[in-house]
Amino acid sequence: MKVFLKILKVILTIVFFSYTLFVLYFLGLAPKEKRFKIAGHQQGAYLSQTMFNILTYQNPNYSDAYFEQSVPFNKRGDFATGFQLLNKAVELDPSLHLGYRGYMKLRFLRDYKKALFDLNRLDSLTPNFTDAPWGEDIDFLRGECHFGNKEYQKAIDCFNRNVKNNKEDWVDINTFTYLGMCEYELGNYEKSISEFNRVLKQSENTPEAHFGLAKAYLKLENLDKVNEHILKAEKSIDYKREDPYKEFQNEIYLEEITEFKQKMNQ
Repeated sequence: MKVFLKILKVILTIVFFSYTLFVLYFLGLAPKEKRFKIAGHQQGAYLSQTMFNILTYQNPNYSDAYFEQSVPFNKRGDFATGFQLLNKAVELDPSLHLGYRGYMKLRFLRDYKKALFDLNRLDSLTPNFTDAPWGEDIDFLRGECHFGNKEYQKAIDCFNRNVKNNKEDWVDINTFTYLGMCEYELGNYEKSISEFNRVLKQSENTPEAHFGLAKAYLKLENLDKVNEHILKAEKSIDYKREDPYKEFQNEIYLEEITEFKQKMNQ
């Protein structure tokens, strides 16, 4: 029995020692690309952050590591830590990471001026190329920045460039929603209606467009059209634009539609 226990102890010691060497190898000795991939799959976990800390210590100019390490902090709303890491990534490789930082400032921080600064700087670094930060046309994002700053004509110019870049049938229909909202804010109600109808041409169950049409027709005192589109907005609310991580500037809620109907009935 004593011999068996001694053998078992030796085996467990070897296993533990081997596992320790394996962990140390992947933490500090494996090729950086391999460690980066492993750390990325464990995004946000303690082991992942430890691996990124070691990676950036050993490779202080590894911009992708700073970027990837920033993502879980920003997802959790810890923007102070997330942006500290993201800013380092931008410092090391602005053409690669400026777009994401501008996107984050726009969609999460609602800092439209600083977001626009980052997007314009990115555009200047990549001449003769249409950037698409985080998969969205740069002019669409710049249009959202100007819309947030209440610079509606500048927003219209950006959204129209987005249409030109991507063509009418391929552009994000939210481009037309924003164009309709901008024209509405400028008092161009007929043009606003025209833009919202471009949305419905591609997707008739778009509550943002129906709600925009109801508001525009109310300004033109066409009550039949107001009632038609406010009811359609209510019925199609389940198709509204939404994301679990962020709120969009053109996002609408059932409460807004209900409030609009109540004011109509007063």
